[in-house]
Formats: sequence, structure tokens, C-alpha cells
Amino acid sequence: QVDMLESGGGLVQPGGSLRLSCTASGSIWISNVMGWYRQAPGKERELVANIVTGGRTNYADSVKGRFSISRDNAKNTVYLQMNNLKPEDTAVYYCHVREIRRDPAVYWGKGTQVTVAS
Repeated sequence: QVDMLESGGGLVQPGGSLRLSCTASGSIWISNVMGWYRQAPGKERELVANIVTGGRTNYADSVKGRFSISRDNAKNTVYLQMNNLKPEDTAVYYCHVREIRRDPAVYWGKGTQVTVAS
């Protein structure tokens, strides 16, 4: 059993910042990818950013230069620092973990709302 605990969402003005955190509690394969997806109303869920155990990162073009993802492997925790937020960043943000091995397990958080509005 793996539980995903997300925190850090909320309401922020355009140009502001938020930091999301997600901790995966339970047994997860040591080699994995942790990341964040988001889903805005009426749109499909999309990848925001992810980071593998060794530290390699991947970002959606829309957030490059504004968002930064990091992780603490000892704590099974992933962070998303979001700067210069725009109204189009408004969405529910979901934490995601996928093991890197044969027959990988995949875990999702319940989501945290991020609203960017003046």
C-alpha cells in the first residue's frame, strides 16, 4: 500500500509563487520517476514536470524557466516550485510516481487545486 500526500496548492495572484510537495509513503522501487501532472477544466491531463531518481528532469514547454522540480530520495518526496504563475496555470495538480522496472507500479495523488487569479 502506497499513499501519496500532496500539499501546497491554493490561490495566488498572477506573477506569484507556490510550492507543491508530495510524499509517497510505503514501499516504492528505488528506481522511479516522480512528477506532476495537471488538469484544467475541459482539458486533458498533461505532464508538467518529472524527475528520475538520478536527478534528470523533464518539463513541459509551457513551464520551462518558471517551474523547477526537485526530489528528496530519502524522504520519497517530490517538490514543484512554481514562479511567475499565470492564469493559464490554473488546474488541479496531481502527483505521480512510476517505478522503473519490469511490470512497474504507478501511483497517483488525489490532486491539489492551484488557482491563479487577481
